[in-house]
Amino acid sequence: MTKIRPQDITGSVFERIGTQWMLITAEKEGKVNTMTASWGGLGVMWNSPVAICAVRPQRYTFEFIEPADLYTLSFLPEQYRDALNLCGAKSGRDTDKIAAAGLHTQDFGSGAAGFKEAELTLVCRKLFSQFIKEENFAAPEIATKFYPGKDFHKLYIGEITDVYGA
Repeated sequence: MTKIRPQDITGSVFERIGTQWMLITAEKEGKVNTMTASWGGLGVMWNSPVAICAVRPQRYTFEFIEPADLYTLSFLPEQYRDALNLCGAKSGRDTDKIAAAGLHTQDFGSGAAGFKEAELTLVCRKLFSQFIKEENFAAPEIATKFYPGKDFHKLYIGEITDVYGA
């Protein structure tokens, strides 16, 4: 993979995240876990390029991203759609879903793990995290529709420190 600048990322963020999907990956105590996500964003915050992702507390990945200083967002080519489906449906608590998906981890340094199969990997340094709160919705129908069990996501804003493209 070739290192590129965040401003040289190509393609629609709406397509990449909402349609192509991404893997949110974090490492804890030498073990790597990942999950598929289709909600998030890229932008500029606090004069830095940032990535925003959301993880529900019941997800196994939550136990990895919470103590981590770094996490990655990996975008895989369409040929890995089955792997993305598996990583979104299976828990790393119960199975080695990375192996089952046929993926291979890649070390991006300082505890940031991603995947060799990715066409784009964003290494993110956690800057901010906060749970979504029901009382903060200006459109309460969103909370009703997406959180009937009140299992609100925690949002993470990470500075994009490194970008690797295939």
